[in-house]
Amino acid sequence: MKNCKTMLSIFAACLVLTIFSISVLPVQAATKLPKFALKSVQDGSVVKSSAFAGKVLYITFFATWCPPCKEEVPVLIDLQKKLAESGFTVIGFSVDQKGMDRVRSFVKAKDINYPVLMADLQTNMDFGGVYTIPASFLVNRSGNVVKSYIGYVEHSVLEKDINSLLN
Repeated sequence: MKNCKTMLSIFAACLVLTIFSISVLPVQAATKLPKFALKSVQDGSVVKSSAFAGKVLYITFFATWCPPCKEEVPVLIDLQKKLAESGFTVIGFSVDQKGMDRVRSFVKAKDINYPVLMADLQTNMDFGGVYTIPASFLVNRSGNVVKSYIGYVEHSVLEKDINSLLN
C-alpha cells in the first residue's frame, strides 16, 4: 500500500511538471504571429501587428537592465539600417516594470532606429509565456513564426537567418 502511494505521488509530480513545462514553452515555429496592439515608446501611439503585414520581422523581448539585451541593441540597429529597404523590421518588446519613461530614455541614449513597444502580460502569454530575456522570434512575410531564439544571438547568425527569408 505504501509503495502504491509513493508511485502515485511520483506520477502526480511528473504530470504536474509536464503540464507546467508545456505551458511555458515559447511560440513554436510555423505558428501564426500573435496579434498585438501595444503602445509605442517613441511616440505613445498604439501600434498593431497588422501594420507589419508582408514584412520579415525580428521581435525581441528585452529589458533596459538586461546585459545581453543591451549587447544586442547595436546589432539590431545595424540590421535595421541594412535590411529595412528589403522589407525587414526589428520590433523591440520592452518588459520593463519601471515604466515607459525609463525605456524612452534608453531608446534615446542608444539611438534605437526600430519600433519599441511596451509589452504587457497578455503579449507575454500570447507568445507562449516568455520567461527569459532576451527572447526573440523571427517571422516570415506570411506572418508565421519560423524561428525562436533564447539569449544573445550572434550578428552573423541573425543576418543569415533573416536573409534566408528576404531572398
